[in-house]
Amino acid sequence: MYSFDYQKRVRYGETDQMGYLYYGQYAQYYEIGRVEMMRSLGIRYKDLEDEHGVMMPVVSLQMRFVRPAYYDELLTIRTAVRKMPDKFITFEVEIRNEAGKLLNAGSVRLCFVEKATQKTVPLPAFIQQKLAPHFAQAQD
Repeated sequence: MYSFDYQKRVRYGETDQMGYLYYGQYAQYYEIGRVEMMRSLGIRYKDLEDEHGVMMPVVSLQMRFVRPAYYDELLTIRTAVRKMPDKFITFEVEIRNEAGKLLNAGSVRLCFVEKATQKTVPLPAFIQQKLAPHFAQAQD
């Protein structure tokens, strides 16, 4: 398993009339979490597309809302990959407030698509190489 924490402060423009983080923003927070998790492994989405010719479209998104996030709160987005990907990669996400209370949890599943052909492909070898050490520890 590999997980990564990223902190993000709720901006005024991301809130609704009640001062809550608008529910539609959570998908963007999930994206921030997974992009920064991949970056922590040395994989930039821009390089993924430009150098490797691979895109990762979302195929499903699930989330549950536990309690609201508020304007100016510093949130921690914890993103984890719990099993080695194959044709799909699933990112599990938890968003917590400064007190460590769970606000939102869910998962987003993506596939790998070859940019040139628009066809799905298995997990690219360079991503497998970056993730493998984190899964080898779990097997020991």
